[in-house]
Amino acid sequence: MWHVSSGQLRKRCHPRIWAHHHPLAILAFFFHKPMTTEKGYLGVTPPISTAESNEREKEVTATLMEELRRQGTFESVEEARTREMVLGRVAALVKKFVYQVSLNHGLSEAAASAAGGKIFTFGSYRLGVHGPGSDIDTLCVVPKHVSREDFFEVFEDLLRNMEGATEVSGVPEAYVPIIKTKICGIPLDFLMARLALSSIPDDLSLQDDNLLRNLDERCVRSLNGSRVNDEILRLVPNAEVYRDSLRCIKLWAQRRAIYSNVNGFFGGVAWAILVARICQLYPSATAGAIVSRFFIIMYQWTWPQPVLLKQIEEGPLPVRVWNPKLYPADRSHRMPIITPAYPAMCATHNVTASTQMILTEEFKKGADIVDKIIVGTATWADLFAKHDFFHKYRYYLQIVASTEDPDLQIKWAGTVESRLRQLVMKLEFVDTLVCAHPFIKGFDQVSYCLSHEEMKQVAEGRISEIIAKRNKVDIEGAPDSKTVYSTTFFIGLLIQPKPSGSTGPRKLDISYPTTEFIKLVKMWEKYDEDTMAIYVRYMKSSGLPEYVLDAAERQQKRPPKRPLTSRVRVHTFDHNGSFIAIDYHLPINMKASGKSRNESPDVPNKRRRFVLCFLV
Repeated sequence: MWHVSSGQLRKRCHPRIWAHHHPLAILAFFFHKPMTTEKGYLGVTPPISTAESNEREKEVTATLMEELRRQGTFESVEEARTREMVLGRVAALVKKFVYQVSLNHGLSEAAASAAGGKIFTFGSYRLGVHGPGSDIDTLCVVPKHVSREDFFEVFEDLLRNMEGATEVSGVPEAYVPIIKTKICGIPLDFLMARLALSSIPDDLSLQDDNLLRNLDERCVRSLNGSRVNDEILRLVPNAEVYRDSLRCIKLWAQRRAIYSNVNGFFGGVAWAILVARICQLYPSATAGAIVSRFFIIMYQWTWPQPVLLKQIEEGPLPVRVWNPKLYPADRSHRMPIITPAYPAMCATHNVTASTQMILTEEFKKGADIVDKIIVGTATWADLFAKHDFFHKYRYYLQIVASTEDPDLQIKWAGTVESRLRQLVMKLEFVDTLVCAHPFIKGFDQVSYCLSHEEMKQVAEGRISEIIAKRNKVDIEGAPDSKTVYSTTFFIGLLIQPKPSGSTGPRKLDISYPTTEFIKLVKMWEKYDEDTMAIYVRYMKSSGLPEYVLDAAERQQKRPPKRPLTSRVRVHTFDHNGSFIAIDYHLPINMKASGKSRNESPDVPNKRRRFVLCFLV
C-alpha cells in the first residue's frame, strides 16, 4: 500500500511530466510497481506514455540529428570499412593464437585446427553508436585449454608482431584483464573469456546462461560486456531511436567530462542502460523527446533506487548477483545502474559522494538547457558546450606519474589512474572540503631532458617552456640526456565557504589522503622506485599548465603576476632524527605550515618529510 499524496508526488515530478501524464503512471514509475499483472511492455514498470511525439518534438529531433552530424559524431564510410577489415584480421589472429597454444599443449594438428576461437564485439561499436576514432571493445572467446597466461604472453606477442599494430599494452592485473592496442589506427581493447568447451564453433552464441558454468569471475565479467549489449538491444522498443538518443547523451557526457567509469562517473554501459530505460518509458517518442525526458527523470531520480531494464534474475549458477539485501558492498552503491544480463552487476560501483554531486549538477543543467531548446530559446549546440573544469575551482591537485620507457609508462599511468578514485574518497573525509572532482583523463607529455635536475622537474610536473619546446634531436649526444614520459592527472578541490563572521585564513590539511594514496600506488607488484615516479602537489588555478587549455583559452589566459614572498620557518626532523628549522620563501597569500613547493608527502629521493597543507 502506498501512502503518498497527490501533492507529495507532484513535488517530486517535473512540471512538464506532471502536465502530460496520469498520476498513476508516474506513481508506478517512481516506485517500480507495475500497474497491471498482464505485462505488455518492456521494462520493470509500464510506460509513462505511449503517445507519439508532437510536432515540436519531431522538429527538435531533426535539428538534433543535424547538430550531431555537424559535431562529427558519425564516422566516414572509409573508416567503417577499415574497422571491418581490422576485425577480419583480428578474427583470424585469434584462431591462430588458439591453434598455436593448442599445439603447445600437445594437441594434434587436426585437434588444434578444430579448437577454433571467436571474437565478439561489445560497447559502442556493438550498440551502433561509435564515432570517428572510437575504440572497438573485442572479446576473444577461447576453449578451456587456453589460459589467461597464454593470452598475455602468446596473444600479446602475436599482436606486437602484427602488421599495422602499435601501442600494444597488456594489463593482466586489471579488474577486467585487458590488452590495449591500435591496428591501422583503430584502437581496440581485447578481453578474453575461456569457456568450459574443448572447441569454439563459428556459430557460437553467448546468450545461453549455461556457458557461464565452471568459469572464474574474470571470465564471467569479460563475457558480461557482450551479453549485456545484446540484452539492451533486445529490451528497447525502437533500436533506431535508441541509437540516436544514446549518441546524443554520449556526446553530452564526453563534452561535460563525466564519461569515465574508472574515475567514478558513468561509463559506456551505464549511459547505455539509462537511455534504454527512458526509451522503455516512452516507447513511441522520437530521439529529441527521449533526450528531453532523460534529463528530467535522471535529475529527479531517487538514488539509491536502482535503474533496471528488467527484473533481476536469480540463476542456478554459483555466481554473485547484485543484491543489496544480501551484500553490504552492494548496499554502499550510491547510484546503482544494474546490467540486464545474468548475472546482474552494478555498472556504477565506482561512484563516490563527489562524483554523484557533479553528475546530479550536470543532469540539472542539461534539463534546463533542453527545456529552453523545446521552447526555442536555446540550441543543441548549447547542450554540447565544453566543460569548465579548469576554470571551475580555485585549487587543484596535480598527480604526475612518470617513467623513462614508453611501454612501461602506459602500464604505470594506467595503474595510477585506476587508484585515483581511492584518493578522491579519502579527500572527501577532509574537513572544509566539499567536493574532490577528478578530471576524466590524464595528459601525456614526452620531455627531452639534458640533466638530472630537468628530469626531476618533469617528474614533479614542472615542465618549463624550454623543456616543452625541446625536440629529440636537441639532446642527441648529450652525456646526461634522458627522455621522460609523464602522465598528469588533476583533481579540482571545492572548499567550503568561510562561515559568516570568521576572519583569517583556514588550513586545509590533505597530507593523510595523499600519503595513503602514494603508498597504495607503490604497492603495485611491478612498482620499481628506480624506474617509476609518482608525485602529488596542489596548485592554484592560476598555476595550471597551458596544455590543459585549448588554443582559445590559452590566448585569454593572462601571465600570472610574480607573487610577493615572505619567509616562513618550518620545524621538522632530518634523516638523523634531529629537530631542525628550515626557512622558506613562500607567496604571502599562500603561506603554508608544512611542505615546501606544495610537494607530496612521500617524494622519492627526499629525506625530509613535510605536511601537505595550505591556507585558503
